[in-house]
Amino acid sequence: MILIIGITGASGVVYGTRLLEVLSSMKEIETHLIISEAGEININYETNWKIEDVKAMASFSYDINDISARIASGSFKTDGMIIAPCTVKTMSALANSYADTLLTRAGDVTLKERRKLVLLVRETPLHIGHIRNMERLCEMGAIIMPPVPAFYHRPKTIQDIIDHTIGKALDIFNIKHNLFERWPGLLSEEGSFPLRE
Repeated sequence: MILIIGITGASGVVYGTRLLEVLSSMKEIETHLIISEAGEININYETNWKIEDVKAMASFSYDINDISARIASGSFKTDGMIIAPCTVKTMSALANSYADTLLTRAGDVTLKERRKLVLLVRETPLHIGHIRNMERLCEMGAIIMPPVPAFYHRPKTIQDIIDHTIGKALDIFNIKHNLFERWPGLLSEEGSFPLRE
């Protein structure tokens, strides 16, 4: 499997670094990484990662302005792309086919080739312009996946919350993992029962 990974400058770059960390342990997955300039700033600010170490986790890494890179072409076969986190600026560019960087070009190529594009849009609250861009992207085939935490797996740490989101993104590509405990249903001695009677 070949995946393109984008990390943009929204808060929450830990989603992208954790995604790379997990994927780098899977020999059958080849990753192609693009980090925006603001993404690099946030990696330095929000994490203890060095940029070169983040890039080293990917199979291949590209400069944000390298439009000549192979991932800029639909002829380069991939299984899709995950942008984690995805800024509203990047989401807006993709919604309007404004491919001014390698990251947005790769995303646009992913859409035009009808491959999976997963966007971990990191913004709140949202105004109607954001929501309309999300609608446009859904109509174009993108999957909007804000990193909204779940608590049914009883997370004990921030890492547990991050891993749940990363696991859900991997599920979209049918990538096996054990990052979180799946919902078993509510059980009684008699068996399963609904939340409300």
